[in-house]
Amino acid sequence: MLPPKQTLKKIPEILRKRPKAEVFFFDEGRFGLQPVTGRRWAKKGERPVSVICPGYKNFYLYSAVNPISGEDVTLILPWVNTAMMNLFLDYLHKTLKKRSCFLIMDQAGWHKSDDLKVPSGIEIVLLPPYSPELNPVERLWQWLKRHSLRNRFYEDIDAVMDSVQDCFQGITPQFLKSLCNCDYLQ
Repeated sequence: MLPPKQTLKKIPEILRKRPKAEVFFFDEGRFGLQPVTGRRWAKKGERPVSVICPGYKNFYLYSAVNPISGEDVTLILPWVNTAMMNLFLDYLHKTLKKRSCFLIMDQAGWHKSDDLKVPSGIEIVLLPPYSPELNPVERLWQWLKRHSLRNRFYEDIDAVMDSVQDCFQGITPQFLKSLCNCDYLQ
């Protein structure tokens, strides 16, 4: 693992040394029954009302996005912990086949756990602490919540999951390239 302070400065240099290695940014996004509200249009003088069903059931999207190619590797998992992270890393390894990659992510406890099993071909690079603006996958979560959950009523967690999946399936690699573009990779 690269130490976080060296991450951003060293990435272009590392990529030049290992030109066949791809760069993926990784993050987990929480989606659930907790309402996502936002602005909406209403007639002048009327206050808009959004029907919501507050609840605490949720699920997580584990996503690794390559901002250069627009490729993504995503799993829906029930929790965030080391065991789920190991499942995702194994899935990513199988998806990439023989390709190698740098997986850039934040410093959540399960990302640095001693029990984390990182497959060969995947090198983890940690972002500096408290810097979500450096992880372009955060933009994907904002977009998904805005376009699949905002100001909408869902009866149960399955309906939320269906809505998020439908919205996610409409995302193209070209769109991911533009949404997750980060100029500090050059």
